Amino acid sequence: MAANGDGFSNASMENLTCHVEKRPISTIVFIVAMQKEAQPLIERLRLVKDVNSPFPKEVAWVLFKGMYKDLNINIVCPGKDSALGVDSVCTVPASLVTYASIQALQPDLIINAGTAGGFKAKGASICDVYIVSSSAFHDRRIPVPVLDLYGVGMRKAFPTPNLIKELNLKVGRLSTGDSMDMSPHDKESITANDATVKDMEGAAVAYVADIFKVPTILIKGVTDIVDGNKPTSEEFLENLAAVTAQLDESITKVIDFISGKCLSDL
Repeated sequence: MAANGDGFSNASMENLTCHVEKRPISTIVFIVAMQKEAQPLIERLRLVKDVNSPFPKEVAWVLFKGMYKDLNINIVCPGKDSALGVDSVCTVPASLVTYASIQALQPDLIINAGTAGGFKAKGASICDVYIVSSSAFHDRRIPVPVLDLYGVGMRKAFPTPNLIKELNLKVGRLSTGDSMDMSPHDKESITANDATVKDMEGAAVAYVADIFKVPTILIKGVTDIVDGNKPTSEEFLENLAAVTAQLDESITKVIDFISGKCLSDL
């Protein structure tokens, strides 16, 4: 039951592109669920933790920032859950930090980078890195006319044909839900979404960014094969370090490509 949501519609995209086509991208905000996923990039770009965070003092959100070439780079992680001390993953923390980052940092571009499960039936392999073409939810089942489409919430990602061609990146659809496992109902929805990769944040980031019409790119590295033989949690932990290293390399190439360009160049 996949919807054909507007996301960045042709009209709004044209207006947005015209507005910024002569202005190089200056500020990028990365939304990354787990600091472990972000750490290689933080170190490579020599970003520093902001001790004067623009976020409310009550939250555990962490901001790393710095200049790389001509770009103001910000990496925002939701931080640790105050009660359990684990990473604050899933859609609610991702939505909150995306909203707050847009308000506080006024980015020209958002990049949601992180790990994901991949489907071998769609050609995914461990350590593959994908640029997401569209995102949707697979666990918001609302069997009421029109609300069913809202629940799926499919949105097209900001188009980056030149980036994809130059870096020879894989492209696939993303399906997002708040569980690492895949129930039969989830599987049905993921199939309807025609997803190649599955995560726990991406569609939520895209939803918030779409409200404020901030261009957003989603980049996902495959840590586990959802339709494979190994338990998802075991395979995720086994491959996390290798995939974050691969993500670091791919994202650095993406940043290098973006440097000095405007949105219409992507």
